[in-house]
Amino acid sequence: QVQLVESGGDLVQSGGSLRLSCVVSRSVSSLNAMAWYRRAPGKERELVAELGFGGRSTYADSVQGRFTISRDNAKNVVFLQMNSLQSEDTGVYTCNAQFLRVAYWGHGTLVIVSS
Repeated sequence: QVQLVESGGDLVQSGGSLRLSCVVSRSVSSLNAMAWYRRAPGKERELVAELGFGGRSTYADSVQGRFTISRDNAKNVVFLQMNSLQSEDTGVYTCNAQFLRVAYWGHGTLVIVSS
């Protein structure tokens, strides 16, 4: 079992920055992959950023160059640094972990970007 707890969502103006955190109940270095997803109002959930087992990161085209996924192995936390936020980034951001072929999800944190 892996528990995930997100935090850091907030109301921010367009052009601003936020850092989301996902506290993981086990060593993040033991996980196969970690990712951030988001669900915008009226849209399907989409993959925003992923951090693979070897540390390789991938991003959705819409956030490439603005968002950065990282992890702190000592604190078992995964971060999503979001810069140059746009109204299109509004949504519920959810942390995802892959461990032993099972996907685990947090409850999400809400990000609202006002234009």
